[in-house]
Amino acid sequence: MEYEALTGTIWDKGTFWVTIAVLIFLFFFGRKIIGAINAMLDQRSAAIQRELDEAARLRAEAESMLKDAEARREAAQAQAQDMLAMASREAERLAADLLAEAQVSARRREQMAQERIAAAESAAVAEVRDAAAALAARAAEQILKDTIDSAHDQALIDQAITELPAALKQKAA
Repeated sequence: MEYEALTGTIWDKGTFWVTIAVLIFLFFFGRKIIGAINAMLDQRSAAIQRELDEAARLRAEAESMLKDAEARREAAQAQAQDMLAMASREAERLAADLLAEAQVSARRREQMAQERIAAAESAAVAEVRDAAAALAARAAEQILKDTIDSAHDQALIDQAITELPAALKQKAA
């Protein structure tokens, strides 16, 4: 059979006609097949392009959201720092106010204590004076009882009466 395949005319063989039939089929239906394949590839390409466009849009949206989130985070951090600074200033002001109030209160208490001490001192001095005056009066009374008799008493009264006009003149002048 191998010999027959190599001898004779080419159109006498079945492979020739099969090849011609395939070529005719491809000539008539090749455009439709290629068109269908191209349409299918174009659809697939369009779908891929849509997916790429959607991915690019989503990426841009994500980047925008990221930038927005970073801006909000930075704004929140700045606001937090401002709040901390304001709280620190307020704490310092309150501490200064409390210190000033404590100092005023301490001065007031010190003043009250000094006034109490002065009042107690005055009372003690007055008590000592009263006691000293009472003691001096008793001592003078005792001395007078011991040293003055009725004759000496009469002489002292006479002397005081004679010196009275001169004492009154001195007081009036």
